[in-house]
Amino acid sequence: MTTQVRPHVTDPAAQAAAEAAVERFTAELQKGLDTSDAEAYDRSLAADVMWGSPYGETLGTADELLDIHHRHMAVAVAPPSRFEIVAVRALAPGVAIAHIRRRALDDAGFSEMALYTLIERDGRWWLAAAQNTPIAEVPA
Repeated sequence: MTTQVRPHVTDPAAQAAAEAAVERFTAELQKGLDTSDAEAYDRSLAADVMWGSPYGETLGTADELLDIHHRHMAVAVAPPSRFEIVAVRALAPGVAIAHIRRRALDDAGFSEMALYTLIERDGRWWLAAAQNTPIAEVPA
């Protein structure tokens, strides 16, 4: 059996900028959720964002997602929560991926983990893709 050499795909020189972009993005999410403001929550969506919801729905535009977030925030689908940055990787200058957890403040509320891809265009970072997954107990 041949041992495969796996490359590291991160760019250490781009890491600080990626971390700063993810911190700003996470603060936007928190502010949007705390104020039930879908416009603030979705402020950094690219027009052609790819989104996978925790309910199995997939979307391909910011307008679709903003419409859903307006409806969800009107009825408080997500409980009061805190967003936590779990990991950030800079793949190249202007490209960041991050795991961000949304942890419900009440144990009865649902929490989720998301994988976000941020891309820099003209000095501004945009959400290009996301996949949200509910956090659940591991089956026995």
